[in-house]
Amino acid sequence: MSEKIYANLAKVLDTLPNGFPATDSGVEIKLLKRIFRPQDAELFGDLRLEFETAQQISERTGRPLEGLDEHLWEMKERGQVFGIDLGGIKMFKMIPWAFGIYEFQLPHMDRELAEMCEEFGKVYGKQFFSKKPQLMQVIPIEKEIPNKQQALAYEQVSNIIENSQSFAVFDCVCKKEKRLLDDGCDKPLEICTAYAPIPGVFDDSDHRAITKSEAYAVLNKAEEAGLVHLTWNVENGHFFICNCCGCCCGVLRSINEMGINASEVINSYYFAEIDPDECTVCGICKDERCQVNAIEEGDDAYEIIPEKCIGCGLCVTTCPSEAISLIRKQPEDITLPPENEMAWFEKRANERGVDFSKYK
Repeated sequence: MSEKIYANLAKVLDTLPNGFPATDSGVEIKLLKRIFRPQDAELFGDLRLEFETAQQISERTGRPLEGLDEHLWEMKERGQVFGIDLGGIKMFKMIPWAFGIYEFQLPHMDRELAEMCEEFGKVYGKQFFSKKPQLMQVIPIEKEIPNKQQALAYEQVSNIIENSQSFAVFDCVCKKEKRLLDDGCDKPLEICTAYAPIPGVFDDSDHRAITKSEAYAVLNKAEEAGLVHLTWNVENGHFFICNCCGCCCGVLRSINEMGINASEVINSYYFAEIDPDECTVCGICKDERCQVNAIEEGDDAYEIIPEKCIGCGLCVTTCPSEAISLIRKQPEDITLPPENEMAWFEKRANERGVDFSKYK
């Protein structure tokens, strides 16, 4: 009976726009058994991608209300669903594998789970990055955006921070996973940030609540460490900024290790350009800053590989001769992100040919 429960859960997750592919080894079922108890797996399929209270879920599904709120909050604590407490009113929604369940396993990640996630990631990545819209968009280092090029709101780190009232910092789950596998890097671990439009959201969460000024400081630290700012590929409703390295980040690794074109993996609006007359061939941009191997040594100067560049601006900030600049792509080369999360889900579902209307 439990095998059927987990098979059904896998089917639900694969019906969601983000997907959850089957593997030859069955590691995806092992992951679900590790993360979900049977009663959790059954309840997950009754949820939706929009917030509901326990009472609303009970009325819609016929599930007994008694104990439902507590069960859902346990699932939230186990990283299986997204739950928030708005002044005593708790609301919940289902989440896909990524961005979602995988990232929420941060407090529970150990070597066994890391090994399973690493194995599954190879199959998941091939399916996930074969369709658009991309999960993430690059937020370039804001001070490197030329004044003459008007940055839209969702391209600016400051816009996300200034429109938030709660701020938090937490460990990067990708870096933690790689360290557990004895393959980590020396980049900062507590470096990813979360945001919310109402105060006090992170006061009792697993994340460390910080102030607005501290949020800016974390992002500055990330830039100094050579980490790429990535966020949800939507116009509105941003609630996180991941700060990513090419050796650990599941998104950037798909470019570096799977050989997937950068434009298929990440949405971006800029590219870097090196002035060969100003380049001193110091190698800092290539050897220390670029996270996606988008810079190569030319005959007389370093050169950008256009199809690999993600326009993050990391190479610009430390060029001693100021030979590198960010250039905005031509309008015909820019894909605007979906308006919000549900619009992203709709577009992704159409691309994959899945009907997730039951979970809307």
